[in-house]
Amino acid sequence: MSHHLDSEPARQDSRLDITDLYVFRGEAGTAFVLDVNSSLTGPGARPGFHPEARYEFKVHWGGAAREDLTYRVTFGEPDRSGGQSMALHVLTGADAGDDTAAGDLLAEGRTHAPVPGLDGLRLWAGRVRDPFYVDLTQVRAINAAVKHGTRVELPGWSPDAAKSDFAGTTVHSIVLETSDRDPYLGSGQDIGVWVATKLATDAGGWRQVNREGHPMIWPIFRPDDSDYAAQANTVHPAEELDGENDHIARLVARAVTAHGTAGDPVAYGRAVARRLLPDLLPYRTGAPGDFGFARHNGRTLADNAPEVMFSLVLNSAMRTGLTAEQFSDTRDDHFPYVVADPPATG
Repeated sequence: MSHHLDSEPARQDSRLDITDLYVFRGEAGTAFVLDVNSSLTGPGARPGFHPEARYEFKVHWGGAAREDLTYRVTFGEPDRSGGQSMALHVLTGADAGDDTAAGDLLAEGRTHAPVPGLDGLRLWAGRVRDPFYVDLTQVRAINAAVKHGTRVELPGWSPDAAKSDFAGTTVHSIVLETSDRDPYLGSGQDIGVWVATKLATDAGGWRQVNREGHPMIWPIFRPDDSDYAAQANTVHPAEELDGENDHIARLVARAVTAHGTAGDPVAYGRAVARRLLPDLLPYRTGAPGDFGFARHNGRTLADNAPEVMFSLVLNSAMRTGLTAEQFSDTRDDHFPYVVADPPATG
């Protein structure tokens, strides 16, 4: 997971805890995948999706500061088998950023079964094998180096001996695919995407608990035990630009200075911040997804996002020692693209 337990509400209920966002070319159009509720949270975690929460995919047309389109997924209470009802609404224009807007119903169904919607849309949600892969020993070392502006120290560790701490774990996925003939989101659109979980408040409003755009932003730049990370989760990407640009630029500049990998560390830090902020995952609909070194165009379930982000931040090739082929059993070429885990508990 490239985002984990970095706010108090997410620690209290992992059903609200976003772990990953993927956007890529599906069989018939654009596929969006939002993962929450990792089994790594522990045996006390509640299964399934929160029945008082909203899970939202936010879409910005190229360069727009605010979302023009929101796909909102909600769930009912679990039944005896752990299954849940679910509904998908779409909100457009000014309504896309309005928590009080109801939107238009596009699809209704139940978890662990494909749900058809209007204009070729498809929806699926359930527990799956986590496709994310990384060795947390390397993550912790790089996080410490970025935090303190020091060199990465990994005594006794090498990429050849790397093992993913996520092998055999599960998450709960929401998979939405829009077709190329979709009236809201067809082919050839330059978009930016982020996702959010929101929880109903006692006062009748909605509280944003978690959000994500680019992978690995939180573990690299926002330690999960900090008030800074918790606050960052509650704001809109457009609201963080000034302070967060400086924050990320400064951390990157210190890290590349320690590693001697940039002739002008300050300029390099600013360039990385400009590439990552606002924190929207860029994608051109209809094109193959590829979160790679040369470009960020969505993110597929196979992409080695940690390797790309570590190398970008340190301006030096950082091998994770892990490959997509090692974890091919966590993804599928056909909708819903994730691999369902036996749904005994939701």
